[in-house]
Amino acid sequence: MASGDDSPIFEDDESPPYSLEKMTDLVAVWDVALSDGVHKIEFEHGTTSGKRVVYVDGKEEIRKEWMFKLVGKETFCVGASKMKATINIDAVSGFAYEYTLEINGKSLKKYMENRSKTTNTWVLHLDGEDFRVVLEKDTMDVWCNGKKMETAGEFVDDGTETHFSIGNHDCYIKAVSSGKRKEGIIHTLIVDNREIPEISC
Repeated sequence: MASGDDSPIFEDDESPPYSLEKMTDLVAVWDVALSDGVHKIEFEHGTTSGKRVVYVDGKEEIRKEWMFKLVGKETFCVGASKMKATINIDAVSGFAYEYTLEINGKSLKKYMENRSKTTNTWVLHLDGEDFRVVLEKDTMDVWCNGKKMETAGEFVDDGTETHFSIGNHDCYIKAVSSGKRKEGIIHTLIVDNREIPEISC
């Protein structure tokens, strides 16, 4: 492809939204689990050209050329809830750089640790399809494969149940007290009267 045009390196209709050939300055890739799914963030940093490019799920979000200051920040949004993300570019020594990702003002590690306390995640296979169900404990919002679900809450003898459907499958998240102060409330996903094991994000 010596013509220098912008056509993709793939000939068929299945071409990705960006060309792998163009991502020569790729320096960092992060996978970020949010309620609406796992998002891939990629960052290109051309230290000789001053180029900075941010991709979220393969879509170009930021492109800056000829940045003479090689350190700094790039801020953008991720996911359906437009979560604020920032890539920090710091010089470590000489021409070596360190790239860190912050989500909502916290390092990715701290954000994920906090997220594991505020959400529950389950992955299940129904009717030949994979589903990722996320409960946001602070709002009791339920997400399935990136969509916020319509739910109905119900008080039961030993706690609460949050009902929703996946296709024609009846689902609910049961919330019961653990009886232990440190453990708090235990959330369990039940699909077609079968308990689904929780995964750690």
